Amino acid sequence: MDRLDCMQSFVRVVETGSFSAVARELDISQPTISKQIAALEAYLDVQLLVRSTRKLQLTEAGERFFEHCQIVLDAAAQAEASVGQRQQPIGTLRVNCPVAFGQQQLMPYVKGFLDRYPDIKLDLSLNDGFLDLVEGGIDLAIRIGQIDDTMLIAHRIGLTRRVTVAAQSYFRHHPEPQRPEELVNHNCIVYTRSSTGSEWHFQKPTGERIQIMVKGNLQVDNSTAVRAAVLAGIGIAVCPIWLFGDLLQSDSLKIILKDYQPVPLPIHAIYRRSRFIPAKVRCFIDYFTTEFKLNPWVSEDGV
Repeated sequence: MDRLDCMQSFVRVVETGSFSAVARELDISQPTISKQIAALEAYLDVQLLVRSTRKLQLTEAGERFFEHCQIVLDAAAQAEASVGQRQQPIGTLRVNCPVAFGQQQLMPYVKGFLDRYPDIKLDLSLNDGFLDLVEGGIDLAIRIGQIDDTMLIAHRIGLTRRVTVAAQSYFRHHPEPQRPEELVNHNCIVYTRSSTGSEWHFQKPTGERIQIMVKGNLQVDNSTAVRAAVLAGIGIAVCPIWLFGDLLQSDSLKIILKDYQPVPLPIHAIYRRSRFIPAKVRCFIDYFTTEFKLNPWVSEDGV
């Protein structure tokens, strides 16, 4: 029995609440995970988990062992990273990212990242939902907007500037608004994953901020769908400027309310609090922070 492997499986089973999820994550069979947990219990001569058809529950001994396992696994990873070839980042790096941002801003740099760190295997999940990093076994996530979760560490790696846009075809039947207050008379496309939802925030050149409650007949939870809805002429939307980067100078799209900029949003790389930050996480953050500084769509200096 490899006790470290068994401890790792035990910790992930507790975090995910699922033997099958951990088996998929570690690319081994579910019976193997069960045998590892059983081997730990036999070695320790205690029951760690109470299994039922509906959920897993830690015993009192299991709770104590779980806490110590986390410390041991962190220490083992730190020891490996401190010597020899382990100073080079290695292993699978699981990253979660919003769909459109991942496609347009992350993917162009992925090959360069993998070329620089050939011992890393990148497992990239594109999803606009806010996945639980622990339950999903995610090492690092890209999030756009403010981060309020104190259980997470957030590193700012860029800035998303936003614009108010609509298709030219929309304005064939609707007057162009000149002030944010006039948006209440328009069909607005709401991105439901935004922390402010139907309340759109604008900033005057003086720095004064304005909040407007908008409404419309379409709301979506995917920014790629917002782009499609705008181009179809359904209504007005507030979007990251990079979402329409290829069309900003075209005749099909119109940026409006240029004197009232939507409040820009920070781009963060986030990961779980731990005593030790894996080298593969550090190098990802450092690499993309550097690259994004040179990318006018997401740099602090902007386009």
